[in-house]
Amino acid sequence: MPTGAVIEFSNITKKFGAVAAVNDLSFTVEPGKVTGFLGPNGAGKTTTLRILLGLVAPTSGTATFGGIRYRDLAQPLATVGAALEAASFHPGRTAFNHLNIYAIAAGLPSTRVTEVLNLVGLGDYASRRVGGYSLGMRQRLGLAFALLGDPGVLVLDEPINGLDPEGIKWIRGFLRTMAAEGRTVLVSSHLLSEVQQSVDDVVIIAKGHLVHRGPLASLDSEVAPQVIVDSPDRDALSAALSAAGLSFALGRTGLLVAEANPGRIGHLAFAAGVEISVLHRQKSGLEDSFLALVGGGDSL
Repeated sequence: MPTGAVIEFSNITKKFGAVAAVNDLSFTVEPGKVTGFLGPNGAGKTTTLRILLGLVAPTSGTATFGGIRYRDLAQPLATVGAALEAASFHPGRTAFNHLNIYAIAAGLPSTRVTEVLNLVGLGDYASRRVGGYSLGMRQRLGLAFALLGDPGVLVLDEPINGLDPEGIKWIRGFLRTMAAEGRTVLVSSHLLSEVQQSVDDVVIIAKGHLVHRGPLASLDSEVAPQVIVDSPDRDALSAALSAAGLSFALGRTGLLVAEANPGRIGHLAFAAGVEISVLHRQKSGLEDSFLALVGGGDSL
């Protein structure tokens, strides 16, 4: 069974001229888990992954697998499987021939090519030219390449992009199976909704900076609790809240009050003689927490 290695980013900075795409970024990714690497488009995710794989030199800092840089790995293909671009295939080659070139270079048998194509659901399309593949099929082919050496580490950039609902369900289960086997799985995405059903931990960056690191459930604590309250006499309710020194804003279903305890709001309204028509705690979803951390943005 392949053994995963700890991925460690230590004070990674990458500048393009005066612009810092990644700024003093440090975090680790543990084996046996699916870790989501999240952030809006342009946050620095792909640059970070390219540094990890030795495709871009950092301005400062190090990125390693079990303490070893990618370029120093004795067996790269058997240690790390990576898929960064779904379209980086020669359109005139068949899927089998594309993978077989890498298999020969790595000293792997052609039977392994057939195995991984079947594993990702492309066995029936192995002899078809890649130029005729859909985006989702190219995503699967990229994953097949990543699996070619049966690596202990998987690094996947936006692997769900272009997949149909059946493909999304399949890859979620597949990633969890890989992690359950003890592999290290790092998956990037700009949408939390794409990966939240398959990840255990999340690393969130925005504008090249780390803004959150922890279990998926830890996102729930990132947005301050609020109470939703409303009244037929909203002006009187607003006056009572202001008199109590509570801040609030108008929401879609009432007033959003910066307060965790609905009971306190109810008592204030009762004491002021204000009728209440709506009163409950607003539970922020994971997506709300994610948006609060990265500052929102149209790209999300």
